[in-house]
Amino acid sequence: MIKTVLIKITILCLLCIKASAVEKVVLFGDSLMAGYGLPAEQHLSVILEEQLQAKGYKIQIINGSVSGSTSAGGLNRIAWTLQEPGIDLLIIGLGANDMLRGINPKETKSNLEKIIQQTQKKNIPIILAGMVAPTTHGLAYKKEFDAIFPALAKTYNLPLIPFLLEGVAMQPQYNQADGIHPNVAGAKLVSSILTKKILQVINTKK
Repeated sequence: MIKTVLIKITILCLLCIKASAVEKVVLFGDSLMAGYGLPAEQHLSVILEEQLQAKGYKIQIINGSVSGSTSAGGLNRIAWTLQEPGIDLLIIGLGANDMLRGINPKETKSNLEKIIQQTQKKNIPIILAGMVAPTTHGLAYKKEFDAIFPALAKTYNLPLIPFLLEGVAMQPQYNQADGIHPNVAGAKLVSSILTKKILQVINTKK
């Protein structure tokens, strides 16, 4: 009798876990994804994994982000990151530091393009998380920089998050004292944006 009950409980638990072709997701970005200034339990990777699991998806989120990373830094480490076995999805979130440093948008685009190409050679799906420049470096710079992400998404047929910090940037209640990096409330909002896009990818795969 007890054995029968345990079997039924096990079956019910398995049914609660939603089948998904996506089981391991890597966040490949800079401090905005790395969890800069936050305790480990409040890092974006942890919050995102918890949100997805709360929806019934058994998905592991790997924090492959490095604070201070530029697109060039990302290009230098992408080959090493792709050695992680069993990656089902890579979320690219680079470009913010390029923009802050005023790096030529052509260089940023070229670096991101090479990262995308190397990842696609491994047959790993990608979500591209975009960034939006202020007018600090002028309107011409902003226009060229902002165009990078939709252009790459179109060329490589990638799901695009137009602006990773939508609803978070310039909102004091969602940022740390530096006014740049999300606090835990901001990280939860960013996580919700990512969760929505990840689930879109999962549903597309079905």
